[in-house]
Amino acid sequence: MKYFVLVFDGAADIPCKDLGGRTPYEAADKPCLDMLSKEAYCGTVSNVPQGMVPESDTANLAILSYDPKIYSKGRSPLEAVSMGIDMKPDEIAFRCNVVTVSDDGDYDGRTMIDHSADEITTEEAAELIASVDKILGNGSRKFYPGISYRHCLIWKNPPAYGDFARPHDILGKCIREYLPPEPYASLYRESELILKDHPVNVSRRSRGLRPANSIWLWSPGAKPALPDFCKKWGLKGAVISAVDLIKGIGLCAGMESIDVEGATGNVKTNYKGKADAAIKAFEDGFDFVYVHVEAPDECGHRAELDNKVLSIELIDKKILKPVYDYLSKSGEPFSIMSLPDHPTPISRRTHTIDPVPFMIWNSENKHKGIPSFTEKNAADTGEYLPHGYDLLSKMIGSKGN
Repeated sequence: MKYFVLVFDGAADIPCKDLGGRTPYEAADKPCLDMLSKEAYCGTVSNVPQGMVPESDTANLAILSYDPKIYSKGRSPLEAVSMGIDMKPDEIAFRCNVVTVSDDGDYDGRTMIDHSADEITTEEAAELIASVDKILGNGSRKFYPGISYRHCLIWKNPPAYGDFARPHDILGKCIREYLPPEPYASLYRESELILKDHPVNVSRRSRGLRPANSIWLWSPGAKPALPDFCKKWGLKGAVISAVDLIKGIGLCAGMESIDVEGATGNVKTNYKGKADAAIKAFEDGFDFVYVHVEAPDECGHRAELDNKVLSIELIDKKILKPVYDYLSKSGEPFSIMSLPDHPTPISRRTHTIDPVPFMIWNSENKHKGIPSFTEKNAADTGEYLPHGYDLLSKMIGSKGN
């Protein structure tokens, strides 16, 4: 049996006025997903436990059968692992966004304009992070460049810290009440002095793009230790994603992380490349392939309604359909599971903790499913799983060891 999991990151939503009261899932043309859902086991699932922050690390750990309350140590160390950083026991990883804050008045009174600095290119951001590390890095802390706006700070025995505000949660708000304690807040202020007139930002402004004029730290944590996925389920597994966080989960779980050229994490990602990589993984002997697509989530954060609908359509057309067609012709039984990890409603521009729809289709075990894959249709089945880490057993058919 081959197993294919396709995660539409953040695709779940609530009815949108501009879609005539429909959600993006309801508005999207997604013939393959709807076809499979008619014969699938469908329902809703809570991937984020009550009391935990609805982040992608928590939700994707649950989808991969790991209880977030036990194994979640924050997203940053997972991202660090995926970047090849060998974290030591006395080191803490921090996600380091390069963001756009307003440029009026004193720093503390600025407004969070964009958590991604117009989805800055990886090459531009690498120059900025190198400049930040040259001045703010030292013997105990180092800044590492990542992809686009997503970077990492590793700090040996850092000062005490508590919760850090997530930049995508405070879009349009004054940052003053969301600044962390010292010395962390001072790093933000000093980074603005380094970045505001950096040649990269001078060039971006000249092209009508937002400058990446500050860093923003969040989601600190120590390196996690996950039980080996292959031993747990008896399956050879691979993950395919543009996001360091998902790659890190896979690597920490002993799975293979497969990179795809042109995979960006936004609506312009290489959908076909992800499908081709999944198919090749099955051809190479992998039993379980986990494809994560960030695009709907980024569109939710950016309040890009049309692009969120479009991203769902492109995932269906360019990833789900080709992989389904390949597996159908392989002559081997197979199962497909699809779901969002969490909602990212357009109206909220951030993650919520609400349950999400799921469907599990099995070539050897058809069900009376739902007319189309939507939040309402899935909820109307009455099938609800309160613990996301139980979902994978519904697909594979037995509990992991």
